[in-house]
Amino acid sequence: MSPRGRDGLGGRAAVVGVGATAFTKDSGRSELRLAVEAVRAALADAGLTPADVDGMVTFTMDTSPEITVAQAAGVGELSFFSRVHYGGGAACATVQQAALAIAAGVADVVVCYRAFNERSGRRFGSGVRHREPTAEGAALGWSLPFGLLTPASWVAMAARRYLHTYGLTPEAFGHVAVVGRKYAATNPAAHFHGRPITLADHAASRWIVEPLRLLDCCQETDGGQALVITSVERARDLPHPPAVIAAAAQGAGRAQEQMTGFYRGDLTGLPEAAVVARQLWRASGLAPADIDVGILYDHFTPFVLTQLEEFGFCGPGEAADFVAGEHLPLNTHGGQLGEAYLHGMNGIAEAVRQIRGTAVNQVPGAQRVLVTAGTGVPTSGLVLTAAPQG
Repeated sequence: MSPRGRDGLGGRAAVVGVGATAFTKDSGRSELRLAVEAVRAALADAGLTPADVDGMVTFTMDTSPEITVAQAAGVGELSFFSRVHYGGGAACATVQQAALAIAAGVADVVVCYRAFNERSGRRFGSGVRHREPTAEGAALGWSLPFGLLTPASWVAMAARRYLHTYGLTPEAFGHVAVVGRKYAATNPAAHFHGRPITLADHAASRWIVEPLRLLDCCQETDGGQALVITSVERARDLPHPPAVIAAAAQGAGRAQEQMTGFYRGDLTGLPEAAVVARQLWRASGLAPADIDVGILYDHFTPFVLTQLEEFGFCGPGEAADFVAGEHLPLNTHGGQLGEAYLHGMNGIAEAVRQIRGTAVNQVPGAQRVLVTAGTGVPTSGLVLTAAPQG
């Protein structure tokens, strides 16, 4: 990727509202209803109404189209609507799309949302099912016949190589699970509220695909999450302190695939995360040492370690010790391992609460939060900061 200076996006827009449904294993209602509930809750949190909204962004994987959610939520005309591909890799990019629209003046208030019945309906962990013929589907033909049928099996390939390269055992992954569950245990919204675990619990959990155990794998969740983004200027008149979007980025590496990039060289890293990291640090003017809280995408524990290394918090093979030493408050809501799996959107909401000072596991003085999106796929990231005083 060619070098370039800071982009013009940082500091132009802010997240001003967050809203979610309850996170459950059987919602008992449609994905559209979940989306609308989350959108309305986010607007109420922002002190805005559906009439204020003129933009909407979601995932290509979402079953509730922007215009349908707008109609059901009471939103009127839209001047901007967009979708982002690659599953959980889209999470932070939805906010980037909203911020770009606001900075360009094509929208004033944009809602980003994600809603699904992932436990009671489609279960992503069950692996690849019927697919229409596509180029993406053809690429899976190099992996599926050999038994690599599920996301866990795809991540296990890279995880095995990581352990081998750095002379580690699966306990390295356990540190991520223990930290996530520690925070989930004190979060009333989390599925695992009141249920922390130990390294011994992690080691005793059953194998899913070696070297991944059950406690290395994220939740299956029914629920919805929405975020409201507007300009920093308008945010000053709204009820809550804004979480300013200091930097936003997307990233795909060379020879990128969707979680099956086993032929692109070193399996111990996440090149797409490195692409995002370079942009975020350059655009924000910050460095790892400046970050107060890390909200890192944790669909599987090994890729949390790899992200820490790609973003420069520690050296290659050092992330397990970094996590065990709790050198950075990490996934303070419990993450997708402990709170809920909402394709990372609930992590963005947690970052906003940390900036506001209202998180259930509040980090004192949190002013700068890094958020990442899905790994092993084209991905995205954010740096959210508190608004300057004065």
